[in-house]
Amino acid sequence: QVHLVESGGGLVQAGGSLTLSCTASGSIERIVALGWYRQTPGKERELVATITNGAWTNYADSVKGRFTISRSDTKNTVYLQMNSLKPEDTADYYCNARYSDYPRGGALDAWGQGTLVTVSS
Repeated sequence: QVHLVESGGGLVQAGGSLTLSCTASGSIERIVALGWYRQTPGKERELVATITNGAWTNYADSVKGRFTISRSDTKNTVYLQMNSLKPEDTADYYCNARYSDYPRGGALDAWGQGTLVTVSS
């Protein structure tokens, strides 16, 4: 299994910046991708950004050009640098790890506990 611990949420003014971190432990050698999702009350969790073992990145259109996902050299920590924050970026942000379900095959998802980001106008 993979266990995720997030940090870095908080309150920031519109236009400001914030960096989220997420450290994975456990079967980290089975991780194929790490990512960030966010959720607001009454809405479904949505993808923010992902990064694969091959460093291929994918971003939601709403954050392109403002957010940057990166990963440590050890590949067990993922970061989300958030710039030019807007009030609509306010949400609970969740770290995700997709990892292989060895030896059965397929993939599983692990989630962090979530960290709140609040952007004031």
